Amino acid sequence: MKNLLNYQSSEYDCGPVSLTNAIRFLFDREDICPDIIKYIMLYSMDSYNEEGEIGKRGTSASAMRFLSDWLNQFGQIKRFPISCEFLSGEEVHISPSGKISRALRQGGVVVLRLFLEVSHYVLLTGIENDSLYLFDPYYEEEDDPELSEEYDGPGIEFINGQPKRANRLVSAERLNRTGKDFYEMGPYELREAVIVFNEQTRVRPEV
Repeated sequence: MKNLLNYQSSEYDCGPVSLTNAIRFLFDREDICPDIIKYIMLYSMDSYNEEGEIGKRGTSASAMRFLSDWLNQFGQIKRFPISCEFLSGEEVHISPSGKISRALRQGGVVVLRLFLEVSHYVLLTGIENDSLYLFDPYYEEEDDPELSEEYDGPGIEFINGQPKRANRLVSAERLNRTGKDFYEMGPYELREAVIVFNEQTRVRPEV
């Protein structure tokens, strides 16, 4: 049975929650090894803030790259059907022939770093025309009077009733922007993503 996707427990754990959500989305609960959950939490939330407090600047790109490599090695050694690819810079762009779009069409998911004015991780779970389904682990209620007006920006749509798949539909045009407003990926030098596949359910392109 597939799990519901999770929300953050704090202001800082969007990285490990989004990576764990990738596992929850791709694999049945009965098949998920406890080692995976343990080590995602162990190796994430590694960044220091300006006051020297560990974890209060979230998860670094180095940690995400390390976890991508660790999951690949774990899959090989344990014969667990997972594969990952870390992307950075200009590779992190939404286009019909790009790696991210191809991965989503093949049944994979993408842990993506973008901005909600500050850097933030979400999980891309699907693509439809020029928009992408994503699960944002930062919990917000659409009818909350204190909800930031930024969520009403063009290209952002709330999704309800799909707790195992998505809670936002965001246009590729918005995601591709180089600014730091809500759901923009920002400057290319700051971009990063991790593609994750369940190799047993991956759709292989026809040759």
